[in-house]
Amino acid sequence: MTIMTLWQPILAAGVLMFIAGSVIWMFMPWHKKDWQPCSNEEGARSGLRGLAPGQYNLPHCMDPAELKDPEVRKKFEDGPVAFITVLPSGAPTMGAKLLMMFIYNILVAIVCAYFVSRTAAPDADYLAIFRIAGTVAFVAYSMAYIQESIWFGRPWSATAKNFLDALIYGLLTGGVFGWLV
Repeated sequence: MTIMTLWQPILAAGVLMFIAGSVIWMFMPWHKKDWQPCSNEEGARSGLRGLAPGQYNLPHCMDPAELKDPEVRKKFEDGPVAFITVLPSGAPTMGAKLLMMFIYNILVAIVCAYFVSRTAAPDADYLAIFRIAGTVAFVAYSMAYIQESIWFGRPWSATAKNFLDALIYGLLTGGVFGWLV
């Protein structure tokens, strides 16, 4: 079994994960409260206006030695402490993002196919293929969120919901591979 012989489950899983992700993010209620409004949105927008697209942190402290400075420590104590991603100005466009997400889903399916092709016997049954592909997909769709919660303050509740999404994606990917391999 080679990756090239697994083109059907790769394509089917990529398409199905794209549809599942669309349904989860557009119609399911569990991500609706992942983002909170600012209490003074206009003040925050005014303060951030002019920043080039990129990642920023407040207070900005690149050298841990700076934390010995009482002024720097006071900035952290007074808050806010934030990690900010600034996107280009303008109405959001979904086309490029949707295309990148579809390509990402195909990439995850290719990684699943690689593991299936290297670990499953040629005559492996549905459950064996399901376990391999489903586990790889779950890991691919979930584990990076832990780092986001540890280092950048992503709420653990949001990470838990992303793990639920990843479980759904893993089960669906495992099912597609088990069915089509």
